[in-house]
Amino acid sequence: MQLRLILLAIMIAGPTSALAQDRDYCPDRPGIGTPACTMDPGRFSLETGLGDWTVNRDSSQREDSVVLGDFLLRMGVADHAEVQVGWTSLGFVRTRDRESGHVDHRTGTGDMTLALRRNLVNPDGSGFSAAMMPFVSLPTGGAAIGAGDWGGGVRIPLSYELTSAVSLEAVPEFDADVDEDRHGRHFTFSDVVGVSVKLAEAITATAEYQFSAVREKGDHHLEHVSGLSLAWQTSDNFQVDLGANAGLDRDSDDLQVYLGVSRRF
Repeated sequence: MQLRLILLAIMIAGPTSALAQDRDYCPDRPGIGTPACTMDPGRFSLETGLGDWTVNRDSSQREDSVVLGDFLLRMGVADHAEVQVGWTSLGFVRTRDRESGHVDHRTGTGDMTLALRRNLVNPDGSGFSAAMMPFVSLPTGGAAIGAGDWGGGVRIPLSYELTSAVSLEAVPEFDADVDEDRHGRHFTFSDVVGVSVKLAEAITATAEYQFSAVREKGDHHLEHVSGLSLAWQTSDNFQVDLGANAGLDRDSDDLQVYLGVSRRF
């Protein structure tokens, strides 16, 4: 009888202890950068861009892009590793020629992205945390928002907690991006630096700056983007976010505004 009671107590205490050891939820959203933290083994995170509007204008045309249902599924496969699958379900692109007034509409799905994030130190993102994240994009999307060819690269997310309320981030990235003509690839190097500040226990604001060096054949240029985002974790497993990015030069998109949600399972 006593043995049965002991076994019953272990069965009840086991799941409770496991839940108590769960890391704080650390979504990829929002912002330009990528966190170094990974999901707990056996846990999932579904992160959804509910709406994303981007406008790009130059002397000849204006292009507006709207993306709905931008999904990222993260799965913890080891104490320091997770795999990711990303896919954009629907996108609309409207292009207006400034001289003729002609308007072109395109609609389609986006490409699929596969990634592995291997954390090197502090997988919960505490203190100093670092990771390696190789990824590849598959040309599963249409002409509207798909790249048209495969691409790939590697990110190196780095973060450091200055205090319990202030954190710094840096994300160097090396990419083989698809050419503008949708055939072949070119080299792009970028880096994101940012600072996150807890405004309240569940609300975090992040300011970021991204620098990109694009070396496409016949077109070598630099791009500069600034970003500001806000994340509200309404519970231990759910987050709501919104943000905006602004281009700081003529080669970057002029403005991007987005909102989304993240849920841990």
